[in-house]
Amino acid sequence: MNTEWIAVDWGTSHLRVWAMQGDSVLDQAQSDRGMARVAKGDFQVALLDLIEGWLGREPVDVVACGMVGARQGWVEAPYSSVPCAAMPVDPIRVPDTDPRIRAFVVPGLKQLSPPDVMRGEETQIAGFLAGHQNWDGVICLPGTHTKWVQVSAGEVISFRTFMTGEMFELLQAQSVLKHSVGEGWDEAAFAEAAADTLSKPEQLAARLFGLRAADLLHGQDAGTARARLSGLLIGAELAATRAYWLGQQIAIIGAEGLSGVYAMALQHQGAFVETTNSTQSTLAGLSQARKLTRQIA
Repeated sequence: MNTEWIAVDWGTSHLRVWAMQGDSVLDQAQSDRGMARVAKGDFQVALLDLIEGWLGREPVDVVACGMVGARQGWVEAPYSSVPCAAMPVDPIRVPDTDPRIRAFVVPGLKQLSPPDVMRGEETQIAGFLAGHQNWDGVICLPGTHTKWVQVSAGEVISFRTFMTGEMFELLQAQSVLKHSVGEGWDEAAFAEAAADTLSKPEQLAARLFGLRAADLLHGQDAGTARARLSGLLIGAELAATRAYWLGQQIAIIGAEGLSGVYAMALQHQGAFVETTNSTQSTLAGLSQARKLTRQIA
């Protein structure tokens, strides 16, 4: 296999790698050795465990994005301040690597007021914009920490992060709602709950306890409770971001299931939404980053 370069998405929990020939994927692998599970001096070992079979005698470029560029990561890749391009500076070269690789890390973005940061999402944004020339609008990147990003004239103007995904996990696993929320889904219940908190976000805390009460008094189905919990939280998020997305062109970049949930909630509000696969956007963005590395010795 003739690996030309290696793309790496290295988050907090997972490490994903792709052997690349131009923009084509030759092979891929992954592990659970995200940044949080790797000691400071073991990043190269964790990477080589996955890519060893793709390496030859000549050095191969490895281009990584995500939390691997954090202060406690492989090499710190300082944030660039918005407004700026998604990739305003060259990726940072990792020093003293195995001679078979030249490793680079894409810097994240920061916003000074209100304070906010991102690592990894900037690469997905760059990948999306590479395929959508002259695109203006709002990009939503749903996940554990969902990002809402205002884009204009090829630049990230501002962004906000919402801990909606993490709140969902905490509430369903560690709050009183763990006794009432289970597997399953109810699309109508999700849509109703999202519309409810979008119009009345101040009622969120009461609506949340209502999920427990509906179980105790009416035997509400656990899957319906799960859908309502998701709807309540996402509805509150949409209420808070209304100034971002109302009347705007919207792109959602994320995993198919979660992207579909966000798209549904927005479409019920009459929004025009385009969904894009997060892996495709990540690889397209890393390809853009690789073009920048060609100028680095």
